[in-house]
Amino acid sequence: MQPDIVCLGEPLLEFNQQPDGRYLQGHGGDTSNCAIAAARSGASVGYLTHLGADAFGDSFLELWRREGVDASRVQRNPAAPTGIYFVTHGAAGHSFSYLRAGSASSLMTPADIPEDYIAGAKVLHVSGISQAISESAADAVFRAIEIARAHGTRVSYDTNLRLKLWPLERARAIIHAAMALSDIALPGHDDAVLLTGSADPDAIADFYLALGVSVVALTLGKEGTLVATAGERRRVAAHPVEPRDATAAGDTFDGAFLTEWLRGEDPFAAADYANAAAALSTQGYGAVTPMPRHAEVLAFLKR
Repeated sequence: MQPDIVCLGEPLLEFNQQPDGRYLQGHGGDTSNCAIAAARSGASVGYLTHLGADAFGDSFLELWRREGVDASRVQRNPAAPTGIYFVTHGAAGHSFSYLRAGSASSLMTPADIPEDYIAGAKVLHVSGISQAISESAADAVFRAIEIARAHGTRVSYDTNLRLKLWPLERARAIIHAAMALSDIALPGHDDAVLLTGSADPDAIADFYLALGVSVVALTLGKEGTLVATAGERRRVAAHPVEPRDATAAGDTFDGAFLTEWLRGEDPFAAADYANAAAALSTQGYGAVTPMPRHAEVLAFLKR
């Protein structure tokens, strides 16, 4: 299978704290979440990563099979584990704790990137987390971007800044270098403030456009999304809901946005659809389970 969207990064088994204090097992990892969100919106999607030769890795292969995400190029490493993380909830929102050091995904290298698979795709999606997990993984992402650019595959990049994984100065250097090689910038506002030094959404959009991207979709939480191109920019309103758990809302936005964009919609319409998908994804607990399918998003938009 040759998918239209190829996502690259690290999947993580999730343990999400429930209101009664117990932890619900699920699946996470930003680019894996994006892949599943895109598949549920109707896209043809594939995933690139390394998994441990363990039960957690097996569960991801079963998840992707069930969700229609092509995992034919996923590799297994018998000497390294599949990573995990925990989500806890408090008055300030949700927070993450990771057990991912030395994971199979963090051992990926540029030599592990399949040129034909990326060359045949329409979009390659990567993130700051894809590059933060190790130096070799950062180089692997740059190799994937190089292949994409050589073959006319568009590159989508979500900053997804995680300062538990790397210092801010290194994150800025790597993320800005990768973004300068990308076509679509998908930053969150909180990340962008730290990375660019500006809190003004228009200034942030200008910053990323100046790096060379064609489309910026800056997510602003309850304020919606600022979508900017070289010739036009608009605020696309959010779809208000009462959130239960915002885990993977940004990843859901990414997958939904890319799917609609590939359907031929303009980026403003794609952002409206993605805002709705992200809102719906906050109505349950965990990264994957609450992600909506295409028909659900369309019904929500017709409310």
